Amino acid sequence: MGSSGLNPDAQGKVRDIYDLGDRLLLVATDRISAFDYVLDTPIPHKGEVLTRLSQFWYRRTADLVANHFLSADVADLPPQFAADADWLAGRFMLVRKARVWPVECIVRGYLTGSGLIDYRATGSVCGIALPPNLTEASRLAAPLFTPSTKAALGDHDENISFAAMVDLVGEQDARALRDTAVAVYERGRDVAAERGIIIADTKFEFGSVDGQLTLIDEVLTPDSSRFWPADGWLPGVVQPSFDKQYVRNWLLDSGWDKNSGETPPPLPADVVQRTSEKYIQAYELITGEKFVPIGKEMM
Repeated sequence: MGSSGLNPDAQGKVRDIYDLGDRLLLVATDRISAFDYVLDTPIPHKGEVLTRLSQFWYRRTADLVANHFLSADVADLPPQFAADADWLAGRFMLVRKARVWPVECIVRGYLTGSGLIDYRATGSVCGIALPPNLTEASRLAAPLFTPSTKAALGDHDENISFAAMVDLVGEQDARALRDTAVAVYERGRDVAAERGIIIADTKFEFGSVDGQLTLIDEVLTPDSSRFWPADGWLPGVVQPSFDKQYVRNWLLDSGWDKNSGETPPPLPADVVQRTSEKYIQAYELITGEKFVPIGKEMM
């Protein structure tokens, strides 16, 4: 990281994690992942968009569930990070430590992606039967909670049934995770709808802090959600999006085989620029604020 030379204690696909003892420092880089691969090409300003948008949603869902956020003020950075303050500004969060639940809490309001593939094969999504004749981008009668396992870096998440989730975490906690995830999705869906955006689906992570269910990591961002323009919604066709689906589509059209085990190709400059613009556009539409970078661009 930057000039300090500090190495993270852990790394996710996008975030670097520094253990500060009583809390964590999360840094959202400009890395982008697709199909469980971390691509070689960063997306300018992406980490800052994810961090600032997550904070927006923390504020708007705090009445539904506690969250792990403590501060994003550079004045609160520990001294060893001072040399990188200009770069960290806007893309870091100091957060409470949590015991993380070993599931991704996915909520779907529309049928697309892996849910659509499952439906076409079985008439169900993660074991939940759906009406016949649904298609790409069909709106579901009620949000579906479809959990998945949390895969290690380089492995693939796997969709599981709610019954399998109960086996992992116990029935009481599984129900609490499901009900909270759906409530947070519905809040986000309603806020975004007022701004002309459909949140087609999203995934949340939760932990336990002092025994309290706590929302952690990113929330309702272009990395964790599919955002569609509401005025162009048309079932039966793939929707334009404000998220990394643009990158996924380019990779699929490039001739790269996502199941080959080969590293994805570098993204062309125009795809990088367009993706950055989409992330910023999502931020501006949802928050109603113009995106002005706070920190230095990641190099």
